[in-house]
Amino acid sequence: MPDLNAQQRAAVRQTQSPLLVLAGAGSGKTRVITHKIAHLLEGCGYPARAVIAVTFTNKAAREMKERVSADLPANSTRGLTISTFHTLGLQILRTDGAALGYRRGFTIMDATDSLTAIKELLRGAGEGNLEEEDAVRRIISTWKNDAMTPDAAAAAAGDDSAQRAAALYARYDRLLRAYNAVDFDDLIVRPLELLQRHPEVREKWQNRVRHLLVDEYQDTNHAQYELVRQLVGPAGGLTVVGDDDQSVYAWRGARPENLARLQDDFPRLKVIKLEQNYRSSARILRVANHLIGHNPHLFEKKLWSELGTGDPIRVIPCRDGDDEADRIASEILSRRAHRGLRWSDFAILYRGNAQARAFERALRERNIPYQVSGSASFFDRGEVKDVLAYCRLLANPDDDTAFLRIVNTPRRQIGAATLERLGQYARERGVSMVAASTELGLTERLDEKPLRRLQRFTEWAIGMSDNASRGDPVAVCRGVIDEIDYRGWLEEVASDPKTAERRRANVDELLDWVARMATDEEGNERDLPAIVSRLALIDMLDRTTGEDAGDAVALMTLHAAKGLEFPHAFIVGVEEENLPHRSSIAEDRIEEERRLLYVGITRAQKTLALTYAAQRRRWGEAIECEPSRFLHELPEADLDWEGAGPEPDRETRLARGREQFAGLRALLDSD
Repeated sequence: MPDLNAQQRAAVRQTQSPLLVLAGAGSGKTRVITHKIAHLLEGCGYPARAVIAVTFTNKAAREMKERVSADLPANSTRGLTISTFHTLGLQILRTDGAALGYRRGFTIMDATDSLTAIKELLRGAGEGNLEEEDAVRRIISTWKNDAMTPDAAAAAAGDDSAQRAAALYARYDRLLRAYNAVDFDDLIVRPLELLQRHPEVREKWQNRVRHLLVDEYQDTNHAQYELVRQLVGPAGGLTVVGDDDQSVYAWRGARPENLARLQDDFPRLKVIKLEQNYRSSARILRVANHLIGHNPHLFEKKLWSELGTGDPIRVIPCRDGDDEADRIASEILSRRAHRGLRWSDFAILYRGNAQARAFERALRERNIPYQVSGSASFFDRGEVKDVLAYCRLLANPDDDTAFLRIVNTPRRQIGAATLERLGQYARERGVSMVAASTELGLTERLDEKPLRRLQRFTEWAIGMSDNASRGDPVAVCRGVIDEIDYRGWLEEVASDPKTAERRRANVDELLDWVARMATDEEGNERDLPAIVSRLALIDMLDRTTGEDAGDAVALMTLHAAKGLEFPHAFIVGVEEENLPHRSSIAEDRIEEERRLLYVGITRAQKTLALTYAAQRRRWGEAIECEPSRFLHELPEADLDWEGAGPEPDRETRLARGREQFAGLRALLDSD
């Protein structure tokens, strides 16, 4: 292992006891995980099927797979699982979910589907508004992240509001089971329930998993922690990699204290620290260490680097948000032209998405290409949702959310009143809407014409579902879209021909994607439920098109920047009530906000600038701003406060103007 340092090698070779690798930012943790996988397969002789590595994003899982594949021959990695937590949960449910009553082809509901289901439940009870519906969905998600059943939630509910939410949780749980569906959180909590309630299934998986590797362990919630415990078993083949200083997801259930719990649940646990940073200058790391030193620590560590001292960290006061955006855009233009840099060498990082607008305006005015991370997903487009809903209904006719989306797309003259009566009847009978439409009892609720239209559609859907299960699922999906003339309907409802063409192209792209998903990495054929599940997970875990932004300035939140690195970074809006955020100040969550700034600082490789404004416009009025308390926690010797010295003279100001003009001219000449 010549490319590893001593601590990294020790982490790779430690296989005789559970291991916590405390990996600081930029310390090569992915290299350690991939080398350890290779060591387990080649050095220890583990069969590939017995090694499982899990992380939180599809991107991280893909990167690990690519690195392992580059290091090992293909035949030695066949059967190896490198996936997200949720993909592993899906695999467990697809293999053994029948023990919990799940039938083949269950549906994965995304956040929109879940919200729709909760809305219907509240409407059925004569309650609800959009704000309450979303709040209830978040509460239920929190309970699931904490592995709380509806009964446990009801027992813990204190006030009337919590009791109502717990009662809705129970109804929502029954509804999902009736739909033969799971939501995103269920992909963790249901496998956990399966392993806890069925010893034979737990023993089967523990016998299979000889070594489990978990990345970003500080981001695990309670349910994920317990799932790991159930999978590892008494043998203790476990390596977790994490950093409590980079835990910034408490708002979605992450528990950095899970790192400390390991010592209680695995008494033989070894701890190895990775403190050498391969990303940033020594000065950037010194500032980061100094900042995070104000937080209490589960484990002490201090990042260091051999990449040289580096430039001072600049602190730039600005008049307002527009001044901040203009100054940074002009500086990027100038530095790119004079130093031979790429646009993609620069990143602008902010606390909240709303801050991006001023920078988009300033960059557009200067013809600077940029990419906003977290922009609309391919899967958010209406035509993509429609085609996916058809595929979902073919895979699982009990999927009511898919049914409701496409029953009148294209139009079939099945009215809202018909669907409302159908939904009420289905709820009373405890069956799906497609199943309810075939029952004789429905004839007492609907007139003959709407009943005939409804049954014509559901009989067609059931027949197509049967064709998909017995034949080529990809051909059936394409055939359905052709048979209903969906492309023609898009042309009919589009505002102009270009929009229609773009939407048709999205349909074709999705169908091509379905075709690519028809076989797995090892060449085995997938059925339609498996294809639909994979697409649902790609959507929920990525929420981006997955396309390379190319040579463009990166605009993203500090949360989205985690795991990335940029030669030159600007962290903007470093002000009280923004960073730290006002809600975190009110809820006394300053430590997580400090970790968030630490994450931002450690993204920078060569240069870093922190900006704040004296004034910003909020809710239509000018608000005075105060520099963040975090700025005063940084070591003065490593900071260059712009404006702290004398004002630049006229010649200096003219020189800066000429530099910006030269940058613009160089850009125009290069086009």
